[in-house]
Amino acid sequence: MMTEVATEQNIPQREQRLVVDGLRKVYGTGQNAKTVLDDLSFDVGVGEFVSIVGPSGAGKTTLLKCLSGLMPPTAGTAYLDGEPIEGPPAKLALVFQEYTRSLMPWLTVEKNVTLPLTGKLSKKDMKERAAEALDAVALADVPRRYPWQLSGGMQQRVAIARALAYQPEVLVMDEPFASVDAQTRFELEDLALRVRDRFGITVVLVTHDIDEAVYLADRVVVLGGAPCGVREIIDVDLPTPRDQVRTKAEPRFTELRSKVFELIRAR
Repeated sequence: MMTEVATEQNIPQREQRLVVDGLRKVYGTGQNAKTVLDDLSFDVGVGEFVSIVGPSGAGKTTLLKCLSGLMPPTAGTAYLDGEPIEGPPAKLALVFQEYTRSLMPWLTVEKNVTLPLTGKLSKKDMKERAAEALDAVALADVPRRYPWQLSGGMQQRVAIARALAYQPEVLVMDEPFASVDAQTRFELEDLALRVRDRFGITVVLVTHDIDEAVYLADRVVVLGGAPCGVREIIDVDLPTPRDQVRTKAEPRFTELRSKVFELIRAR
């Protein structure tokens, strides 16, 4: 399993939560075989926020499916807390881009949030979990409303609350803010940071938006090539807490954004 080597300054190693070690994914067989991911390796530390970016068609969604146990790799392994991921891990929750497909329109907000907990907890505990999760996403006042009564941004908050109610150790987000307007997107980005800080969870974000990737992350994993591999892993040394105006006005933000863009554009 891949481990991170300490730097010359003897900086302590991160406590690893996710490890991707030599991941390879091939679709098809024989002459029709297509290698999408090849020898892809990186790690994600406990409580870390890591963004994954790359060109369209690079294999980001395939990587996400392997990370979440929805698809087995052809070779290599992904680990969660040292255990190989061989199916959807109990410690991991997913938030998808299409909230309209992930929420049940005939269920109230509260029942949507507690859906993954049905049969696992008492009604009282589920209600408490839902209340805490909805409070975390600033929707404490809408548990009895239905998704179709909410704006797009509010519906995505419900999807995030459902993931939080599950109390995961890792939250994997696949383009979660791509379907909302720009202002709502900024609000949801800041919400993601508050959620990470409040619950101490590890977050992996797959996104096409370079500004979003840099603004949110502790590190950015840049994918590229055909087949896809890790082009570079960039430490985001921006001050915290982040602010949509001040952070993006930092010269360092512009430098990091430009570096990521150049790596994505490189052939």
